[in-house]
Amino acid sequence: MPIHDWTRVDAGLFHDFHQSWSIALRNALNAGVLPPEFFALVEQSIRGPIPDVLTLKLAAAREEPPEKEIRGGVAVAVRAPRTRLTKRAEADAYVRKASRITVRHRHGKVVAVIEIISPGNKASQAEFRALVEKSADLIRQGIHLMVIDVFPPGRRDPQGIHKAIWDEFEEQDIELPAGKCLTLASYDAGPDYVAYVEFVGVGDLLPEMPLFLKPGIYVPVELEAVYQDAWTVFPSQLKGLLDPSAKSPLAGDAP
Repeated sequence: MPIHDWTRVDAGLFHDFHQSWSIALRNALNAGVLPPEFFALVEQSIRGPIPDVLTLKLAAAREEPPEKEIRGGVAVAVRAPRTRLTKRAEADAYVRKASRITVRHRHGKVVAVIEIISPGNKASQAEFRALVEKSADLIRQGIHLMVIDVFPPGRRDPQGIHKAIWDEFEEQDIELPAGKCLTLASYDAGPDYVAYVEFVGVGDLLPEMPLFLKPGIYVPVELEAVYQDAWTVFPSQLKGLLDPSAKSPLAGDAP
């Protein structure tokens, strides 16, 4: 199901879809994408931006196995993800030592956060800065991050959400590809910070993106499949507002 133009409807409708998408993403991760010692939960409280999906690791009673021994799902340690844009910045060791916070959950340690950007995140300068600064803070804490933004750049992020987050580490201009201004970004949180970024447009299929569990270790997440799952349960009466091929009384397709 190609990405819809969510600017055509009000924020309330995207909020509903956002909830279903988050659940579908959590379900997919827990249904075999993640190795058995990891699990995902929705909207747990941690220091940082309010996340949509948390990836947690069970607290170990013994020393963790080497990275190469992570089993289950598809954990990859040798080949780096292939995305349109890859950016690397050296970790600021001083900042990390000064501000790193070990965030724990009663069932385990937070290792990754997935954030689906909503209109509310960009509604005010204060909200936007809070999102950007806390996203960067998660990365500095060693927590891996995936950001999904299906809204076009606005006056607060004229070059996209990735540019805004990456500027917290290293300022670089980014030229968005023509017709592809929606951003998907995965961040490997260290020891060097590495960003893997894809740009897509309305009508495109969502690509597979890496979700990092440890430095250099990730599982591929099929975003298109979970988007389809969420769209399937989106109210049929409203689909016509976003998809002209769908019948919708509200869109004038039926009496």
